[in-house]
Amino acid sequence: MFHDLIYGPIKSRRLGNSLGVNLLPTQRKYCNFNCIYCECGANDADGGKIILARRAEIAEALSQKLKELHSQGIAVDSITFAGNGEPTIHPDFEGVMEDTVNERNKYYPEAKISVLSNATRISNPDVVKALMMIDNRILKLDSAIEATAKAIDRPVGSYSVAKIVELMKKFDGNFTMQTMFLEGDVAGNHINNMTDEEVSAWLDVVKATKPKQVMIYTIDRATPEQKLRKATHDELDAIRDRVKAAGFEVSVSY
Repeated sequence: MFHDLIYGPIKSRRLGNSLGVNLLPTQRKYCNFNCIYCECGANDADGGKIILARRAEIAEALSQKLKELHSQGIAVDSITFAGNGEPTIHPDFEGVMEDTVNERNKYYPEAKISVLSNATRISNPDVVKALMMIDNRILKLDSAIEATAKAIDRPVGSYSVAKIVELMKKFDGNFTMQTMFLEGDVAGNHINNMTDEEVSAWLDVVKATKPKQVMIYTIDRATPEQKLRKATHDELDAIRDRVKAAGFEVSVSY
């Protein structure tokens, strides 16, 4: 769990020296996914009242932290919105992105602003508008096969891979697709999104949506489900090679 509104910077496998911003509660997870691999743990069905930081509070905290880091000569490669769940859930997400761009430009104009999202809210025009203000729109798709995607991500409410894919196409390639690869047994079901069928279907979606970059990665921290296996280097390298052969830029985090 991330117990602060602003945390880090931390060394990210994918984003370099990353200053984290958590728009969700600091004492509990708040997400419309309940992923089997989430480092924040499982959703709390009875966690009490949801309290979110206000836009002005977020802007002030970010400004103070950036000012402090800049005065100390500490590098910031990315201001990254992830935290204890899905950041686009915040009701003033668009305003927060506006403020973040302004504060970034004051202190670290070369830093990227990154949002790690499960892509469930890209049907909302305000969310899309906000995402288009920033540098890195990192959108999750853990499987192109509906049953597997639901088994891995355990969405709360309705979820359609086909709908997400159609919405991703509207970004005209101006986004990064992020996919977690793993294998394991959950609730009596065997899950493996690294089979040839899985990777072929997923690669078809990559070709259809044409992201500017593909990020593939695997488990790095403790997971709420215990019987999961991280992808091996060889497995990730094989998937990487197929993505590269299809003509897409790809990064791998082992």
